[in-house]
Amino acid sequence: MMFNNRGSRALRLVAICLTLLFVASPAMAAKCGNTSKGFGRWLVQFKKEARKRGISNRTLKRALRGVRYDYSVIKKDRNQKHFKLSFAKFYKMRVSPGGLAKGRSMMRRYRKLLNRIYRVYGVQPRIITAIWSLETFYGGYTGNKPIFRSLATLAYDCRRHKMFTQNLYAALRVVQRGDMHPKRMKGAWAGELGQTQFMAKNYYRYAVDFDGDGKRNLIRSKADALASTANLLRAHGWKRGGCYQPGCHNFNVLNAWNKSRVYQRTIAKMASQL
Repeated sequence: MMFNNRGSRALRLVAICLTLLFVASPAMAAKCGNTSKGFGRWLVQFKKEARKRGISNRTLKRALRGVRYDYSVIKKDRNQKHFKLSFAKFYKMRVSPGGLAKGRSMMRRYRKLLNRIYRVYGVQPRIITAIWSLETFYGGYTGNKPIFRSLATLAYDCRRHKMFTQNLYAALRVVQRGDMHPKRMKGAWAGELGQTQFMAKNYYRYAVDFDGDGKRNLIRSKADALASTANLLRAHGWKRGGCYQPGCHNFNVLNAWNKSRVYQRTIAKMASQL
C-alpha cells in the first residue's frame, strides 16, 4: 500500500514537472534566439512585458506593426572591424582636410547656437562639432533603417539581448512621450538616431527641446541634437571648458559617448584641430 502511494506521488510529481516544463518553455524561448525561427513568438512575449511596463497598446501598434527579423542587421553586428583599427588608421579613415574645413565653416555658421549650448552645458563648441562630424558628417546622413526593426532584431538576438531590449523599451517610450512618430524614426543599423546618433536609451534620458517647439527631435532639429549631446556629456561629469585630451577628466567622460578608445581619441584630436 505504501509502495503504491509513493508510486502515485512520484507519477504526480513527474506529471507536474512536465506540465511546468511545457508551460514555461515558450516564455524561456522568447528570451532570445540565434536564428529567425523564434522571432514571432519572442515578439508576442515582448509586447506582453511592454504592457506591464506601462507601454500602451496604441504605442505598440504604431511602433511594432509589421516589424520583422532583419538578417542584414545581424550581419553588420557580427562584422564591426573598424573599431579594431589602430588610432592612426581610424583617424585617417574618419577625418579628412575637407571634413575639418567644413567643420570650421559649420562652427562659424552656427556660432550663436553653439555658444548658447556652451553657456548652458559647458561643453566646448569644437567637441560638439567633432562629434557631429564623426557621427553623420554634420547631419548629412542620419541613416534610413527603421529603428524598431533593427532594435527588435537585436533585442531578440542573444549576443546583446539585454542591452537592446532596454533600448527597444526606451524607443517605445520616446514615441509614447510624443517626441517622434515611429515612421520617422529611421537611423543606423543598430538603432542610433539623429544628427549625433543617440541610442534610444540615451535619447529618452538626455534629449532636450532646445529649439522650444515642444518636442525633442534629434533628427530634424540641429538645436535639439547638439544640445542633447552636450546634455549627455554634462550629465556624465563634463567639467565646463576643461581639458579633453587623454589623461584629462573630460577625456574620460567621452567614454559615456562611445566606449571605443580610438573613437574617443579621434574626437579629442579632431576637436583640437578645429
